[in-house]
Amino acid sequence: MAKEVMAQLASLKLEKKPWPGGTHSLHYHYLALSEPGPDLPEFLAVGYVDDQPFIRYDSRLGRAEPQAPWMAPVEARYWETETQKQRVWEKVQQVEVWTVMGYHNQSSGIHSAQRMFGCEIQEDGHTSSFWQFGFDGQDHLSLDLETLSWVSAEPVAVRTKRWWEMERCYAEYDKAYLEGLCLTSLNRYLELGGQNLTRREPPKVQVTRHLAQDGGAMLRCWAWSFYPKDITLSWWLGGEELALETEYVETRPSGDGTYQTWAAVHVRKGTEAQYTCHVQHPGLNHTLTVAWEPPACCGPITVTVAVLAIILLVAGVLMCAKWLRARMKPSYEPAAGGESP
Repeated sequence: MAKEVMAQLASLKLEKKPWPGGTHSLHYHYLALSEPGPDLPEFLAVGYVDDQPFIRYDSRLGRAEPQAPWMAPVEARYWETETQKQRVWEKVQQVEVWTVMGYHNQSSGIHSAQRMFGCEIQEDGHTSSFWQFGFDGQDHLSLDLETLSWVSAEPVAVRTKRWWEMERCYAEYDKAYLEGLCLTSLNRYLELGGQNLTRREPPKVQVTRHLAQDGGAMLRCWAWSFYPKDITLSWWLGGEELALETEYVETRPSGDGTYQTWAAVHVRKGTEAQYTCHVQHPGLNHTLTVAWEPPACCGPITVTVAVLAIILLVAGVLMCAKWLRARMKPSYEPAAGGESP
């Protein structure tokens, strides 16, 4: 079935282009539930190119569907094959979730089995891949592609490990797919995606300061709205890079097709201006250097506007008070034909 899917991709009349550069990945996430909920399917499979969904299978619909406009040129046969493949995985993971539940002495309740696998090509041409299986959101088994052995993450997973090791062809197929078909498919999807996947959007960068409990300060360099994923943030003090002193977070999808991340460093209060954040990204033609800028004080124009606003407010209050006194003052006008008291 995998060969048939690849044949469909190969049959597309695509322009032959060199590798677009940058780091690109093809990942699949499968989720199976023991009991579907009102808004949850029994089985869900989503494929991602560079963290952008391009294909989805939902057991409630029972068919694979495109999730990206650039998948439109793919012929109907491709979607039929993907639908058949996901229906098979739906049955496989249902067996797996109930089997692992039995290992945990569980016979009811909502439990889940997750399968995640994929490959990646880096800027320098090096490739990597992974295969993981989880239960109830926790690591269960992973595949060591060098030794073709299953690595258990918990004691109960040893039973699953023994089960899968009974058929070595499972590990051999996964390795062949991840190191061959997966990488070829990734290249094809990048051709299909074109500028949607090979574009370069420079990051927006800002440095913020946060006071620490020890009297110091934390400078955090934020970068967001950039694409592709490759980016380097580093903190410098003068001409020295603070690699060991810097705290990093993993680069994450922003949800709009771009990425975000940050890097932070702890400094003494009052020395913030001496530190700079250096940003390198394929969308930049140079290293961007950003420093923390203290908030600007109120300038003459701002002060003048504020004073005028206060004057106008006071004048308005006085006018209202005068008007109210006039309305409330008793009238002593003499009646017609009468005399004043």
